[in-house]
Amino acid sequence: MSLILKNVSKTVGGQTHIHPTDLTLEKGTMNVLLGPTSAGKTSLMRLMAGLDVPNTGQVIWNGEDVTGMRVQDRKVAMVYQQFINYPSMTVYDNIASPMKLMGANKAEIDARVRETAELMKLTPMLERKPLELSGGQQQRCALARALVKNAGLVLLDEPLANLDYKLREELRAEIPKIFEEAGSIFVYATTEPEEALLLGGHTATLWEGRITQFGLTPVVYRQPVDATTARVFSDPPMNFLNITKAGDTLTFGDGNTVATFGNFKTVADGSYVAGFRPNHLELSKQSDDALEFAGKLNVTEITGSETFIHLDHHGENWVGLVHGVKDLKIGAPLNVYLDPTHVYIFAEDGTSVAPASYAAAA
Repeated sequence: MSLILKNVSKTVGGQTHIHPTDLTLEKGTMNVLLGPTSAGKTSLMRLMAGLDVPNTGQVIWNGEDVTGMRVQDRKVAMVYQQFINYPSMTVYDNIASPMKLMGANKAEIDARVRETAELMKLTPMLERKPLELSGGQQQRCALARALVKNAGLVLLDEPLANLDYKLREELRAEIPKIFEEAGSIFVYATTEPEEALLLGGHTATLWEGRITQFGLTPVVYRQPVDATTARVFSDPPMNFLNITKAGDTLTFGDGNTVATFGNFKTVADGSYVAGFRPNHLELSKQSDDALEFAGKLNVTEITGSETFIHLDHHGENWVGLVHGVKDLKIGAPLNVYLDPTHVYIFAEDGTSVAPASYAAAA
């Protein structure tokens, strides 16, 4: 069982939502669509489901061309971020509704409903109405309705976005286990890199209607093929610094120089873009070879036990994520430090030249 998109694209009112795309998803896999709002995640899912017809290309399901086939005629289920349940029906009847529409017999419906309810930890709630459930339980009910009919393709469009933090964390931990048992192709859309890492499987990064990279989630995270993918798969987005290499010297900022380090020792002379994630910036020197950058603090944000620092480095806006609650003076000079093993190297056009040495060794 597989889903193949061949040169699929979608244009609406002269605006391209999805550029020509090739993608293959295999049975029993978790596939995350990761990208910011308006990157094309929902548009791509609608093409997979048959809710929209592509302008070009083919959608192949199990070797059959289903391009243009009605969604009702496909074994597809979709879960949205809103809790879409039938409020006047019990949880049992909500879960059973797709089976009834398929014309299954009563015994088969009962067996599947109770099996799915057990999987989703809803057995004690089967006789309740959705509005008598917590937010997490309501979304479990919607997920159960998607799973009960053994759909070969299950699409989840930011299904945890409307839940509170604790419920999101609980369901994030449970969803991969649920999917593993179900054996379908799962496609999960999210804007959060952390969620993609927690879900595992495969990740496709999207930017302005294009898939920039698709592969095993840890590989896409650690070894992005270009700066756009690195930016998408980092929250806050990756910081960048223009660097020129000449011999054994690197020049950046307003004429600052350092000796070549890491992978910069092996690349040819020329202009490059160095990238590093916000959580790798430090306020103190953690190693003898740490790089030091002088900047000016623009603003700080405290989030629980961590502090976001926004600083200006010679006209470049950088963001750092440091542990602890920091009391720093806005507008004051601020030096930050970076372990050179955390530096990615990109060409001027954004193409990856070398991953960070820590990532290549992982």
